[in-house]
Amino acid sequence: MKERIQKVLAQAGYGSRREIEKWIIEGRVKIGKSKASLGDKISYDDKVFLDDKLLPLTDKEKLACRVIAYHKPEGEICSRHDPEGRSTVFDQLPRLQKARWVMIGRLDINTAGLLLFTTDGELANRLMHPKYEIEREYAVRVYGDVTQTQLNNMTSGVMLEDGPAKFERIKLEGGEGKNQWFHVILKEGRKREVRRLWESQGLTVSRLLRIRYDEIILNRTLKQGKWMDLPAPLIRNLGKRVELELNAYSKNFTSGHEMRYRDNK
Repeated sequence: MKERIQKVLAQAGYGSRREIEKWIIEGRVKIGKSKASLGDKISYDDKVFLDDKLLPLTDKEKLACRVIAYHKPEGEICSRHDPEGRSTVFDQLPRLQKARWVMIGRLDINTAGLLLFTTDGELANRLMHPKYEIEREYAVRVYGDVTQTQLNNMTSGVMLEDGPAKFERIKLEGGEGKNQWFHVILKEGRKREVRRLWESQGLTVSRLLRIRYDEIILNRTLKQGKWMDLPAPLIRNLGKRVELELNAYSKNFTSGHEMRYRDNK
């Protein structure tokens, strides 16, 4: 069965539908030797090229959806390639034969913590879409004297350069002197949003760690620079959260919701 080209390429993890539509309009995508149009439909047997480079396509119905949790350290960038030669999060991931890893959201170079990757581009796109209001939780160390008024401002909403923003919840977790730890929750993933919200109140974030994405919690046994597979029940729950029925990867897992550790040697 044929489907719209932007849907097939998004499911294969080559970008969001909006990005792919832009590539098509710019004339960068070909089906065989012909330039693609937005209304074109393709099958997984068609030869599709981006900038004259063949894009391998795998039918997602034949490929079980796999999701891994990665503990990103500070200093790694969220990009497949870096012209400056810095380490990227993709350097540490397991190699795939018939699929490619799609990153679910991003973390800036100075932020550590939970980063999810999947082989299903449509799942990634939906989990990042504001429509589904997926919660992201961060542990934040803040330097400065934090007042209740400042906390109220950030939960009520402040205007940033790219529009209004707010934390859904803020919880004090302790600390010493002017260094205090807070847990904060967002329902969107705009660039440096956590840091910018605190900066709007004249406060500085000295450490930032993402500890949860929806129901996936950063496992304390997962060391920085390591990854682990999510078991099939968790993957299917993520799919239901964004209205997708998934054929979930379940190799080497017993029943239950515990993430099992995998070393990436």
